[in-house]
Amino acid sequence: MSGQPADGPPAGEPDGRRRPGRRPGSADTRGQILAAARETFAEKGFDKATVRGIARQAGVDPALVHHYFASKEGMFVAAMELPVEPESLIPMIVSGPREEVGERLTRFVLTMTSAAEARQPVLALARTAMTNDRMAAMIREFVTHAILNRVAEALQIPPIRTEAAFAQLFGVVLMRYVVKLEPLASVDVEELVELLAPTIQRYLDDSG
Repeated sequence: MSGQPADGPPAGEPDGRRRPGRRPGSADTRGQILAAARETFAEKGFDKATVRGIARQAGVDPALVHHYFASKEGMFVAAMELPVEPESLIPMIVSGPREEVGERLTRFVLTMTSAAEARQPVLALARTAMTNDRMAAMIREFVTHAILNRVAEALQIPPIRTEAAFAQLFGVVLMRYVVKLEPLASVDVEELVELLAPTIQRYLDDSG
């Protein structure tokens, strides 16, 4: 005896049909989720996109999305191929001596973007945002809510200060790698850190 009725469905499938819900994980499941995420973020923006909506677009259970990605922010970073997640960036900025926060942020941004593989996705998004209002809104929502506001809250400063700091550093990155303005384009990272960190510190300091 096999323990299964001869005329019954296979064990675990009471009605003989595949159960709806979570799609079994496969080599391509993560890719399907990321494709759905890119489409959903582009259509709805970062704020209005939801894990449930992305899961529905990908045809998987939301629990499977959480299996691959810890948060919506993490999924956005992976979908857009960004080089760093807010969960690692923000603690790096706000931890340590307050008087060195400008130096930490400046060194991180300039060191990270010195690597072409980290820099290229960021610059590609920036170029697209310059000509695509929907993409600009999506990036603005992500940067504002996932990074800038959280840094401002952690440092207990007005958001305009974090916006000014990041804007100046991003402008330096654009001049260095897109416009290739000399000698800015070829100067050593540490020399730039020494030059820029005091100004970035002033933006992020709550005393001035």
